[in-house]
Amino acid sequence: MYENFAELYAIIKATEKLEKAYVRDIISSTEYEAECLKLIAHFKTLSSSLKDTIPSIERFADTYKMDCSAAINRLVTSGVPATVEHRTASSSSSNTSAAAVAECTQNFITAMDSLKLNMFAVDQVHPLLSDLATSLNKLSFLPPDFVGRVKLKEWILRLSKMGAADELTEQQARQLHFDLESSYNSFMAALPNAGT
Repeated sequence: MYENFAELYAIIKATEKLEKAYVRDIISSTEYEAECLKLIAHFKTLSSSLKDTIPSIERFADTYKMDCSAAINRLVTSGVPATVEHRTASSSSSNTSAAAVAECTQNFITAMDSLKLNMFAVDQVHPLLSDLATSLNKLSFLPPDFVGRVKLKEWILRLSKMGAADELTEQQARQLHFDLESSYNSFMAALPNAGT
């Protein structure tokens, strides 16, 4: 049990250091996002196995006087890297390239197909939605309030509050599939306007 506490402590501290390094521009957006996604995945896996022992991560942080508000925000509240949350993924001149559009399309279809295959566990769905959010953020022609981006962020936040082993109910899965499909249709409709 104490070994798991030590792991949790280390993940929270590492996330705090990573957040500070990103804010100070010590690491690139790409490096930050990759490392942050790893830490979030480790955190979700560990916290779901400790949910009976540690009901509140905030209380755990207070008990051990961690002073890691940025990490708690990233791991517990947001559940996604800042680059995904604030749409600052690394940008290049080829933001509207066919490859970026194809990647986005692939991520939409993969996420929808996973739900059709009854993959309802949070640790199965969350990475697919994070990948989709990342690929959407690479497309500069989509407005920040694009309906797909907004709905996706809501779902990622909802999933980040659940444990890794938790599963979506059939109703939630159906709603998520509907939201993904309508977002995909909006995405496809936005393509001709971008001139790609």
